[in-house]
Amino acid sequence: MKELELKYGCNPNQKPSRIYMEDGSELPIEVLNGRPGYINFLDAFNGWQLVKELKEATGYPAATSFKHVSPAGAAVGIPMSDVLKKIYWVDDLGELTPLANAYARARGADRMSSFGDFIALSDECDECTANLIKREVSDGVIAPGYTDKALEILKSKKKGNYNVIKIDPSYKPAQIERKQVYGITFEQGRNELSFDDSLLSNIVTKNKDLPKNIKDDMKIALITLKYTQSNSVCYVKDGQAIGIGAGQQSRIHCTRLAGSKADNWMLRQCPKVLDLQFVDTLGRADRDNAIDIYIGEEYMDVLAEGTWQNIFKVKPEVFTKEEKAAWIAKFDDVVLGSDAFFPFGDNVERARKSGVKYIVQPGGSIRDDLVIECADKYGMVMVNNGVRLFHH
Repeated sequence: MKELELKYGCNPNQKPSRIYMEDGSELPIEVLNGRPGYINFLDAFNGWQLVKELKEATGYPAATSFKHVSPAGAAVGIPMSDVLKKIYWVDDLGELTPLANAYARARGADRMSSFGDFIALSDECDECTANLIKREVSDGVIAPGYTDKALEILKSKKKGNYNVIKIDPSYKPAQIERKQVYGITFEQGRNELSFDDSLLSNIVTKNKDLPKNIKDDMKIALITLKYTQSNSVCYVKDGQAIGIGAGQQSRIHCTRLAGSKADNWMLRQCPKVLDLQFVDTLGRADRDNAIDIYIGEEYMDVLAEGTWQNIFKVKPEVFTKEEKAAWIAKFDDVVLGSDAFFPFGDNVERARKSGVKYIVQPGGSIRDDLVIECADKYGMVMVNNGVRLFHH
């Protein structure tokens, strides 16, 4: 298959639309089910690159949950705690395979953003992962292969219209990439930067203790940022992104946005949230929405009289600002990555509030000394890797 005609481009009025190989060669993908669209393929190809590089950098199976050409979550396949299984709604699935663990983590980090995602998997999709995907609201999946049973499960999703793409894992794109904007062709060399320990060697703070698991988390942050619309900041904890701030014009807004998502991930693990008693008829997406509101500033939207009865069996107590701050303070050893340098120490100050102890960023600001000084104030470890990771 040398080209694939699409229904339309980014929007229904943008026709005709297709994907094809400019050199006339065969496309490196096969559509096994459904009819993926223009944005589906953008998410699929960016997501595939991300998980492929995560697997290469860490050795673990990897998954990502993409929405609108940026990851909502990314993770590697290490086992989860019982608490994480519960907040990700997978505690009823029994033992998960490493790949299923990766997707549960990727999907679970920011379930509100992941609603209707496009999934990328680094390894052959197994039955366990397919069963997890089947129960989520998702547009499609890309992977290097599928077991027969997994494919059967996925083909039954969305009344048989679920998008399933198989990609050739040996495919290597050309070194030069091009795109058009306003009829003008842009050309650049592909970003082939690889992520190994040498990229994390320039520790600029007084604290220089960088354990192996933290190096892996830094790689996860950097690879996630490589495929996130810039400006972007990513918080990582224990093998998964827990907060991604994408596409903001200001660096501090990226840090705040990603930090608020990381805070939500932490708050969902609090017993006060875990013990919420939902009415039996409330679906998981509605539970996610209710939790998001309950732990936020607009909590009365779900606690008001006449409203809470439709959501909860028992009216929850207000989750106070003081209680939330005390719970978040229990978390530490969080990694923060930035796709470009921090121009001010305010980013470090905000990161500290979400348990960040380790930072990896390019450095190169005229205020580097002040940013490093701020990190030293809190005993953080900061790596200036000298590499910008803008993605547009």
